[in-house]
Amino acid sequence: MKQGKGVGKAVVFALFITGMIALFRFTPVREYISPDYLQGLVNSFGPWGPLAFVLLYAGGICLFLPATLFTGIGALLFGTLHGFIYNELGAMLGASLAFFIGRYLGRDFAAGMIGDRLKKYDDRIAANGFATVLYLRLVFFPFTPLNFGMGLTRVSFREYFLGTLFGIIAGGFILTFFFATLAEVWRSGDWSQLAGWKTFFSLALFVASFFIPRVIRKIKPEGAS
Repeated sequence: MKQGKGVGKAVVFALFITGMIALFRFTPVREYISPDYLQGLVNSFGPWGPLAFVLLYAGGICLFLPATLFTGIGALLFGTLHGFIYNELGAMLGASLAFFIGRYLGRDFAAGMIGDRLKKYDDRIAANGFATVLYLRLVFFPFTPLNFGMGLTRVSFREYFLGTLFGIIAGGFILTFFFATLAEVWRSGDWSQLAGWKTFFSLALFVASFFIPRVIRKIKPEGAS
């Protein structure tokens, strides 16, 4: 009975993922997923714009929309500091919701499919939950698949949440700062600012972020693979 229930949830989970991908790939909905449209939508909420943005970011994550899109919009709308805060809130809320969707709809089925050979890896991941999630976040493992995927494992939500929180801070700030700097130059119309220290610093951080995975792999914690 329990196995049948797990299969039923897994089918719903698979249909959910397939449906979301099909929705944005084959329907007119994708035309509304543009920076200009989303920016106008957030601005239409006035003083509630930040809250609307956080919820929109979280919903987008659950619907398999790219997190980078919302990070850029957050930087454009709110600047570096507030943009970073709202981006982090939206990303964490979306990551948490996606984790629970994966845990509720797919974990029972995944547990039933795991044989003795794979169980040791599931146990190993669970025993090193925080380190595993932190490592995968720092090496820029695809954000949304990891959110749902970790829900299928035995990793506790607490370790998943903390690993995600600390794992996305550096990359989130770098991207927000980079996009906010470009937006500032674009708004001013003074393209000579592209030669300013702020632009070069943000660009240097952005380029440096691509080397983070190499550094992290060299100090990879035991149990994080």
